[in-house]
Amino acid sequence: MKRLIISLCFILIAITSAFAGEQKLANPRNMSFPALTFEIPKAERIVLECGLPVYLLRDTELPIVSMTAMIHTGSVYDPAGKSGLASITGTVMRSGGAGGVKSEQLDDELEFMASSVESNISSDMGTVSLTSLTKNFDRTVKIFRDVLLKPDFNQKRIEITVKQVIEGLRRQNDDPKEIAGRELGRAIYAGHPLGVVPTFESVASIKRQDLLDFHRRFYRLDNMILAVSGDFERDALIKELNTIFGTASKKDSLVLPTIPQPKQEFLAEVLYAKKDVNQSVIRMGHLGLTKDNPDLYAVRILDYILGGGFTSRLTTEIRTNQGLAYSVGSHFDIGRLFSGSFIAETETKAESTIKAINLMKEIITKMTKEPVSDQELKAAKEYMINSFMFGFTSPASIVSQRARLEYYGYQADYLDKYRDNIAKVSKEDVLKAAQKYLKPEAFKLVVVGDAARFDKPLSSQGTVRELDLKMNPAK
Repeated sequence: MKRLIISLCFILIAITSAFAGEQKLANPRNMSFPALTFEIPKAERIVLECGLPVYLLRDTELPIVSMTAMIHTGSVYDPAGKSGLASITGTVMRSGGAGGVKSEQLDDELEFMASSVESNISSDMGTVSLTSLTKNFDRTVKIFRDVLLKPDFNQKRIEITVKQVIEGLRRQNDDPKEIAGRELGRAIYAGHPLGVVPTFESVASIKRQDLLDFHRRFYRLDNMILAVSGDFERDALIKELNTIFGTASKKDSLVLPTIPQPKQEFLAEVLYAKKDVNQSVIRMGHLGLTKDNPDLYAVRILDYILGGGFTSRLTTEIRTNQGLAYSVGSHFDIGRLFSGSFIAETETKAESTIKAINLMKEIITKMTKEPVSDQELKAAKEYMINSFMFGFTSPASIVSQRARLEYYGYQADYLDKYRDNIAKVSKEDVLKAAQKYLKPEAFKLVVVGDAARFDKPLSSQGTVRELDLKMNPAK
């Protein structure tokens, strides 16, 4: 019997293999699927009695409410010699107590209610966010209001935060990738607030009064937008928000400081940071575009084809064909308030450093010489159009998207027309965009590694400026 069963198994395997051999394997690149239909969910926009715009999206699937305030501020407004002030302000707004309630008490109360209130300031936006069970929203939103408008800035918490930032500066050169990213940003945005990084001196000079002044200057109801989603009753919520935030302020009209655009200069530079590591970190790039650029959609397609995924040209050649790196890619970071950047990046063994750099530049240059293929264009469009819906995976993301459009000054129908604008892009559009916005001859090139092990001298890329990584070189 055992021999019979074994014989039958071999026969079944043989038959299965025979049928499999007759079937033609499907090529995922050539497969076609019906077009996906997706309507962007809408959010209601109202204005509170105090003049604060609010985007609302009700969703009762879970008994949770989410709220985010977006404030027109950012590290670009750090005063001279006080770099790091915005970031520290954003941290201590939450950690330093609010509304006369100590931070420890806020922590305990929020934990007891399973609520969360967080604050942060990035380069061009401040945020204060709330997540709460519906039954605990009344109390949580009051804490949210106090963190947003009445932070205490406890001196002890400021000192703790400053020490944490300084410790971060002490360790800032431990990670070669962080070094490369920081130094490339400084090179691309040299002379602009976006290119300034905190130093020991700037952080140590920050006092409590600086935080108070920074907060008072920017955290006003006429300088923010609110996004609310989740399980709430519309009319009751609006009434509560009006009660929480009051009526219009009699303050003078807010005038934000004028921050100029980065200078549109494209000058090649080679920067080297010595680190005794086996793998070189390579970053190269230059200034990019703003959101108002009419070639935005062609650049998006260009982005995907050049370095946006596992089928991109950079990945296919450098990773798959040459085996020079595990990760490689490029990206146009489209600027919203200021010009963005184009950055190409990879890590490779020290002995293939110059080979990888030259190959990356060659692939990028080729994008400016000839049109992309029909297949590349088709794949890029399908990916971007079909993946568009994943930007709206939750009520919070939907309402935040709408609020961000207003915050950054996008056209109200930007999202509604996005897929159609992507679909209109031609091969000629992509080529023109590549020729106009890719400038490999003017790359800021940053390499972190051990030059003694490179396959060729780094000077083959141009005059090399070695970076001083002793503690904190930023000025």
